[in-house]
Amino acid sequence: MDSLAPMRSFRRVVELGSFARAADDLALSAAGLSKQVRQLEARLGTVLLQRTTRRMSLTDGGRLYFTECCRLLDEIDALEQRMREGSERVDGLLRVNAPLSFGLCVLSPLLSRFLAEHAHLRLDLVLEDRVVDLVGEGFDVAVRLRAELEDSSLIARRLGRVEQLLCAAPDYLQRRGEPRTPQELCGHALLGYSLSQSPRAWRLQDTDGERDFALPAPRAAANNSLLLRDLLLDGHGIGSLPAFVARPQIAAGRLREVLPRHRQAPRQVHTVYATGRHLPAKVRAFLDFLAAHLPAALDGDG
Repeated sequence: MDSLAPMRSFRRVVELGSFARAADDLALSAAGLSKQVRQLEARLGTVLLQRTTRRMSLTDGGRLYFTECCRLLDEIDALEQRMREGSERVDGLLRVNAPLSFGLCVLSPLLSRFLAEHAHLRLDLVLEDRVVDLVGEGFDVAVRLRAELEDSSLIARRLGRVEQLLCAAPDYLQRRGEPRTPQELCGHALLGYSLSQSPRAWRLQDTDGERDFALPAPRAAANNSLLLRDLLLDGHGIGSLPAFVARPQIAAGRLREVLPRHRQAPRQVHTVYATGRHLPAKVRAFLDFLAAHLPAALDGDG
């Protein structure tokens, strides 16, 4: 940008026909403006303006430079204006990553509304039950559900929390009995979530606060809550489900909550995105939309 200032100064001197008027227009001193033009001439290796005490005129090289200078500066100004306008326009391709069950159960009902609000935006939603490399894999935003968010260079925005419920089918509990304490879980068939931050322990509340209860090897494990839900519905054991998966089944009587007085630590819902001084409008629009609508959706009112 330093090289543009002398060009703009030279242009204004020519347009106003006076160093004094140009200096006043640019809020510069006459001496400072004259120095800029001299430095420009020195860099170009040619004289642009013939100056006497009474008049000022362009040299042949000065006329050519003035014409091209005006064209270039006008193009730069137009480009900057388009960039400023574009930075506020919600369009282009937005790539979002989210866990599969969360995407299907929570995000899916919201996305139609988001797309309707931003007709020029294209959305690429990738549902995967793994922590993706946000920058390396080209995502703009990721939604993460974790009890604790890992340290990283990404910016995280907390949007809510998801309760974890221990569940089992009524027929399983009728066959095997219902555990009354966390210790009694060891006598049951357990279903594990393999992507948990502690897959061989459930952190449960008891009278002494939170405790980690070690688990025996699971009867079955999966990296997706919807698959675990189906195994639970078929009566294969006791497992942990996020509330947005468990509650519809509990309300319908197909699952029952186990150990309701010993709740697990909730998982926090965050959006994460790469650092940057200027957040693209498409990313800002998506983050603001989730902040406005996700809490109600997590409570079952969205």
